[in-house]
Amino acid sequence: MSFEKDDKVVLHDQHSEFDGETGTVTQVIESMFGEPTYTISFDEGQEVGIAANQLEAVDADDADEE
Repeated sequence: MSFEKDDKVVLHDQHSEFDGETGTVTQVIESMFGEPTYTISFDEGQEVGIAANQLEAVDADDADEE
């Protein structure tokens, strides 16, 4: 799955302090291999270079509740 700027996502990365948290895609960068990587902003910071398989889309209904 690919994501676009301003999409709400949940990060799944056991090595990140933001693992399991919901954030917002702030930047999409196409790698030289054609795979996008993402910058995700959270209330307490951001993660850069995140692959799509580490992200889960947040339903629009769920995002409205937060």
